[in-house]
Amino acid sequence: MLRCALFAFSCLATILPLAAQNYTITDLGRASQVTAINRFTEITGIAGNHAFLSNGVNRIDLGTLGGEYSQGQGINSFGTVTGYSTQIDGTYRAFRYSKGQMRNIGTLGGDYSVGYAINDAGQIAGSSLTANNFTRAFLWTNGQMIDLGTLGGNDPGWTTSAAGIDTAGNVVGYSYLPSGDFHGFLYTAGTMHDLGTLGGSWSQASAINDAEQITGQAYLPGNGKAHAFFYSNGTMTDLGAFRQYSSGLAISSTGVVVGQANVRTDTSYLVYHAVIFQNGMPVDLNTLIPRGLGWLLTAATGINDAGQIIGYGTRNGQSHGYLLTPL
Repeated sequence: MLRCALFAFSCLATILPLAAQNYTITDLGRASQVTAINRFTEITGIAGNHAFLSNGVNRIDLGTLGGEYSQGQGINSFGTVTGYSTQIDGTYRAFRYSKGQMRNIGTLGGDYSVGYAINDAGQIAGSSLTANNFTRAFLWTNGQMIDLGTLGGNDPGWTTSAAGIDTAGNVVGYSYLPSGDFHGFLYTAGTMHDLGTLGGSWSQASAINDAEQITGQAYLPGNGKAHAFFYSNGTMTDLGAFRQYSSGLAISSTGVVVGQANVRTDTSYLVYHAVIFQNGMPVDLNTLIPRGLGWLLTAATGINDAGQIIGYGTRNGQSHGYLLTPL
């Protein structure tokens, strides 16, 4: 259920810890992008144009709210999914899917909302337009959508968005400051707290576990590099990178972080690989799966307490979702 995303390594086998975990890989289907996994290996994401719910073998199409498109973004231990869907008029709404039914959970007064994460209490974190067209982070609880405010930045076009939620209803995401910079936040007990950065101007939080350990991405001094971070007890720790960028996208209950990192910079784009952060450094997940199967894992988007990892990449050049299971 912990989940969400931003920016995000020459495959250096020599940096791998001796105790690196190897994995089997399960193909979750062509043209699929997976975003979240729970402790029962139930997975959500998007396949084609629709959100889905999968047990790693069978896949259920969750449909839409009347439009053509939907995407699952978060899942809790009960298999309840949140995400977003178009309506018949093409506008986007956050949804809650449970027991075969997709429910529109509304907005903060504007004409757009998206759910990014859901906890076992059924609370949802995401973002929505307000009546005056500000994009704000929300917490949906007891049938009500609550505006979480900002870190002080309130200019038009300055987005505040939630990305993760824990069992206690604490929410993480990012918000703008009065300066125009954006920082990751932790919203707890009705207050939004600034997580800071790794010395640069910007950061964003992607996921939180029940120990209030947080991951995401933060810029370094000079803003030329941005690295994944691990945040706990008021301290942000740099998880490293192979080149300029890395990002923590999900975190397990024991604090294991997965995400992506760029391995090289080509003329017009960055090339990313899926990674797991171990012993204070990123490890390329492509080096931990069987060779010769045609896979290139480009992002790891979820990890559960059994150590199973989901994400997306390509197989023989075509887009596929994957599930990694520890050996």
